[in-house]
Amino acid sequence: MKYFAGLDVSLEETAICVVDESGRIVKETRAASEPQALIDALREIGLPLERVGLEACSLTAWLHDGLHTEGWPAICIETRQANAAMKTMPNKTDRNDARALAQIMRTGWYRQVHVKSRQCRLWRSLLVARRTVLNEMRSIENVVRALLREAGVKLGTPSRTAFAGRVRELAGAETQVMAMVEPLLAILGVMLKELACLTQQVLDIVRKEEVCRRLMSAPGVGPITALAFRATIDRPERFGSSRAVGPHLGLTPARYQSGETDIQGKVSRCGDELARTALYEAAHSLLVRSKKWSSLRAWGMNIARRRGMARARVAVARKLAVILHRMWADATEFRFGKEPAALAA
Repeated sequence: MKYFAGLDVSLEETAICVVDESGRIVKETRAASEPQALIDALREIGLPLERVGLEACSLTAWLHDGLHTEGWPAICIETRQANAAMKTMPNKTDRNDARALAQIMRTGWYRQVHVKSRQCRLWRSLLVARRTVLNEMRSIENVVRALLREAGVKLGTPSRTAFAGRVRELAGAETQVMAMVEPLLAILGVMLKELACLTQQVLDIVRKEEVCRRLMSAPGVGPITALAFRATIDRPERFGSSRAVGPHLGLTPARYQSGETDIQGKVSRCGDELARTALYEAAHSLLVRSKKWSSLRAWGMNIARRRGMARARVAVARKLAVILHRMWADATEFRFGKEPAALAA
């Protein structure tokens, strides 16, 4: 007899359900959401488990690694597919969710999610921390601009490092406004310093990481994009084809087809948002700022002339993802291509 377990993980406690190969519930229990507590609970059940399913969440990678280390066949499954099965339950409870996950494990109707290595997870956390500080700085700067406009002061577009000085220069005489603005400028000063610290950590990692240095040979790809791509893909061999990277990162159009209806929409945005955004910014840099000719840039500019720059950025980001994966898998540098004779002349 084969047995399958479903684990519905929450912050403090995990609901566990075990079913046999006929779908009959054999055992239900609960345990703390800690690797050792789950291992002890599964051992107490005392049944040979074929698969142990966990829905992807913030704790999943940590629990998955702990279970795998002890030899349990833990599988992380895709959230949207798990939710589709859970909706068949009349009531939404942790117990019912664990039952649904156990049935998914039994039937094999799931899409396994790759659990990244701990190092890649740490790199991604660093990039998220840096982006969070950057976004909050931008929000505070916009508040300062709004406060100054109330006094008729138009700030313009100073650089981030010159922002505070420019504010004091233009609005220093407005004592009431500056009383509100000065605390915000002090916060921005601290955040600017910490942003530089986080950015330096990224640069130090990229300097030592051979894969990132190779990816940066592509035009438009800087340290942030290289590390984001490296941390997201983790292992290039898990993709059977480089073309699969584009859909994985949500850079291909979503499609709805039923009967005579066949609609191709915008990009699906199903994958990692951090890597997708970094590739989009790299594509913009390649198309707008890069001066050196490359076949990729020529291809993108041709799309921009026909369909607009916005579509060209998405297309170049998708193609750049494919190229970066191929460069990584083959351990090769970026190939700029041969410039046409007419352009070279």
